[in-house]
Amino acid sequence: MDMPSAQQAIASNKDAWDASATLHKDSPHWNALLASIAHADFSCLDPTITALLQNVGVAGKDVVQLCCNNGRESLSLFALGARAVVGIDQSRAFLLQARELADVSPHSPEFIEADIHHLPEGLQGRFDVALVTIGVLNWMPDVALFMRHAASTLKPGGTLVIYETHPFLEVFDPRASNPLLPTSSYFKRDPFVLQQSIVYEGLDEVPGPTSYWYVHTLGSIVSGLISAQLQVDHLREYPHSNREELYDQYEHQPAQLPLCFTLTASKRPV
Repeated sequence: MDMPSAQQAIASNKDAWDASATLHKDSPHWNALLASIAHADFSCLDPTITALLQNVGVAGKDVVQLCCNNGRESLSLFALGARAVVGIDQSRAFLLQARELADVSPHSPEFIEADIHHLPEGLQGRFDVALVTIGVLNWMPDVALFMRHAASTLKPGGTLVIYETHPFLEVFDPRASNPLLPTSSYFKRDPFVLQQSIVYEGLDEVPGPTSYWYVHTLGSIVSGLISAQLQVDHLREYPHSNREELYDQYEHQPAQLPLCFTLTASKRPV
């Protein structure tokens, strides 16, 4: 099977996300989100990323979330004291949901429809903190290029904060008869070709547009940061899962696996 070009993969992934948006909204999770997001102290951020953001310091800062999905995490940043929040995503359908949530919230984030590879000039060098959370890096064909665009949004001295699933988890298939037996190479370079809607939060898989999921080793992620002229300040791996419930089975194993990681990197002052 011929692999798509980077541009083709990015376009296909955008279409797949747009097509999956209604599946996320037509669920009890959406109704619960609407009810809770009206509170000024709303946050859906788990203790790991909350503690890291508090340590980095977002209070009184300008923060951008790259690939913000429906904006629930962007809105959560106000509970940590962020002065201004911008969420960026290329999926128009999910940004419509983000704006619907913002209308209910007492806070006023800005949501911008843009591909991370083609950011508006007004976002360059604008933010103190840039946030990347779970399930972003694997949609990027070139992780080093992604890091350069992420770095471009930061002010000198600004910090990129990443909370992601661990790439080692990609070697396993949680639906296999033996889910602890590796089924794919950690060094796989061709993307996984997916042909179902992009769902999480316990939703069943349904057929959907083709999308492409890339595996980037932890080394390639760190190297990408370095090539973007960012200085790595913190890297920590964890044995808890921050992914779909299907992956909870990998927690609390006798020989524990790395399931997620946090990373911060700063932009050197000019």
